[in-house]
Amino acid sequence: MENKKSARKPDTGDVGRDLSEQIKAATKDNHVRAENTQLMLSYQKGQITLPQYKVLLCSLYEIYKVLEEELDRNSTHPAVAPIYFPQELARVESLESDLEVFLGSDWRKRVIVPAATHRYQQRLRQIGEENPALLVAHAYTRYLGDLSGGQVLGKITQKSLGLSGKEGLSFFSFPGVNSPNRFKQLYRSRMNSIELKEEERREVLEEAVSAFELNIQVFDDLQKMLSVTMATADQSKSSFPAAVLPSPQISQFTMRLCVALATVVTATSTLLLVQYNKYD
Repeated sequence: MENKKSARKPDTGDVGRDLSEQIKAATKDNHVRAENTQLMLSYQKGQITLPQYKVLLCSLYEIYKVLEEELDRNSTHPAVAPIYFPQELARVESLESDLEVFLGSDWRKRVIVPAATHRYQQRLRQIGEENPALLVAHAYTRYLGDLSGGQVLGKITQKSLGLSGKEGLSFFSFPGVNSPNRFKQLYRSRMNSIELKEEERREVLEEAVSAFELNIQVFDDLQKMLSVTMATADQSKSSFPAAVLPSPQISQFTMRLCVALATVVTATSTLLLVQYNKYD
């Protein structure tokens, strides 16, 4: 599925020729919108819930699985090679560890994601096959965002969920990065060294805007999914006596209904994005 491009050209202002600065300028408005989505506001208030965190991990896993597959497959591409840091940045194993903590050893059978997550995956696979240079925009948006906000968001999650240790918080940890600030400087320098023609540069900037929009859709979709789940659970409790329908069955029923309803919602409406990335 082809991702819709922004109706207007990204506004990079007077920021020079550094690609990293141009992306930051081009996505400025999207960043503000992202910070004001319900899921991110919950994080900012320190009110992230366990259901929110679980569905977030599921979607992040599915997104990063495809992103890293495409980066691995295109690792020698001239635009990808300079920003290819699998040992320092790879997130899939960390997410697998966290999902096992919260969903159990059979977590792969229990991963549920909304339609917006599948659209994100499809876009990553499409550009990985057709135009790998555009992966730069997604890698920069996701990795540097997670690296920048990881430590703070990890502490918020730990406190909000009442976790005594770091188990279940591997996603926020980058053991291969000794100094996040120095590494981000290196990453930006590598990215700024990529040789792009004017048309290619414009496409990367547009893709960065699209990356934000895809993330906004995913995170807002997750919040809608959770809202449906909670409403359905409340209705189930009032409609089915515990002796007739035990709580585990209620949980499975509501989650399945939630996915069906969320898919219908996302197929007929445009959702907002959430991206907690901080570039400074």
